[in-house]
Parts: sequence; C-alpha cells; structure tokens
Amino acid sequence: MIEKEVKSSGNSGRVYLPPDWVGRHVKIVRID
Repeated sequence: MIEKEVKSSGNSGRVYLPPDWVGRHVKIVRID
C-alpha cells in the first residue's frame, strides 16, 4: 500500500505513482 498526498494539477488533482505501476489497476481511497 502507498499513502500519498494529492497534488494540485490545473483544475483537478493528481497522485504520482511509481513508473512500474503504469498500466496497472489501482484503487484510490480517500481517508479524510
């Protein structure tokens, strides 16, 4: 599991993940 902070990206948010995660399916869970 990876815990990250969502960064601002234009008019939305973005989470940066490791490059070997590209093409994988992930689940994002908001905890606050």
